[in-house]
Amino acid sequence: MKQLMFQDDPAFWFETLRNLGLAAYGGSDVGEVVATASRVTSGDYDGWHDAWLSTAERLESEARAAHPVSARDGLLRASTYYRAAEFFLHGDPDDPRIDHAYARGVACFRDAIAHLPDVTPVEIPYENTVLHGYFYRGEGEGPRPTLVMHNGFDGAAEELHFFGALGGQERGYHVLTFDGPGQPAAIHRDGLVFRPDWEHVVGPVLDFLTQDPGVDPARIALLGVSLGGYLAPRAAAYEPRLAAVVALDGVFDAVSALTAHLPLPHEEAVRRAAAEHDEELDRMLADARARNPILRWAFDHGRYVTRSKTDREFLAEYARYTFGDGSAKKITCPVLVCEATDDLYYSAAGESDPRKLYRHLTAPRTLLSFTEEEGGDAHCHPGAIRLAVARVFDWLDDTI
Repeated sequence: MKQLMFQDDPAFWFETLRNLGLAAYGGSDVGEVVATASRVTSGDYDGWHDAWLSTAERLESEARAAHPVSARDGLLRASTYYRAAEFFLHGDPDDPRIDHAYARGVACFRDAIAHLPDVTPVEIPYENTVLHGYFYRGEGEGPRPTLVMHNGFDGAAEELHFFGALGGQERGYHVLTFDGPGQPAAIHRDGLVFRPDWEHVVGPVLDFLTQDPGVDPARIALLGVSLGGYLAPRAAAYEPRLAAVVALDGVFDAVSALTAHLPLPHEEAVRRAAAEHDEELDRMLADARARNPILRWAFDHGRYVTRSKTDREFLAEYARYTFGDGSAKKITCPVLVCEATDDLYYSAAGESDPRKLYRHLTAPRTLLSFTEEEGGDAHCHPGAIRLAVARVFDWLDDTI
């Protein structure tokens, strides 16, 4: 989608578009997003935080004095803006503004869904703690098909309310959303960092889900957004209880989104990242992040969610998130691989990551591209959420 704001900062523009897109299901209002973003200067992380926090606080205050339906709607939008406020602050994990905005956003969201029927916060037993999420109970007789949804590198379970959970519920699906290790609830509450062997996360989620007699255990699908386009198929490779998996969008080799911006071949960058010392690569990474707003944010956030001490350490850790080990061939259930034709992260001069994942699959597979003409060509299709939700659930209808 054509960049309409922040011409010199694609990171700020994408997050603005992401927040605009949530208006499709009540997660924002177009004028609120545009007015807030208009107060921000490219690259100014503090200014970004202040503008979105101000909008969130004003909206929360008004919503808490409003009548029930208006309160619900206002609190849902405030939750989005609080989430936006802390998005770019993760370069300093100890910044108190991070936890403040996160906590306010979750409180607004939970108070809002208290006004909604059949949406319930859940705690899923996981190792020595719990994973936090939400269960959306669909209408219909007998055990229902269920979609399990998780986000990716930086998204939250609360965001999935607007990014498919409501769409599935109104189509008669049960939907379970959750934050796994490295994702907001897990990193904020328990310090749980990302792990690439996502089957060890999805397994306990399915154990929890299948205890519900309203869930048909033979019709459970898994959907992952963004980095979830690696995590969900990875889980499906080792979790036989899944009837289908959706990669929105497909990711074959996560670290390729970073190495593509370095003056080194991908394989060399990955090899050198794992070295005990490489001052030349350290300088390359520092130079790349100084020139590229996407890399600046990605390395800051990546260190935050993996607890890596340096950019190079994070690069080495992120290189573990790959289907280069052949595990894509272990998937046996049907797979839907989605692709954005102008993906900010995973478009390539050659073969895109979604197409590379698709090519390595041996299970029944479908490739679904979203284009500029449809307004869906940006990463994970925030400009065409209704269209994406429709296409995904139509495929699930036909598949499970």
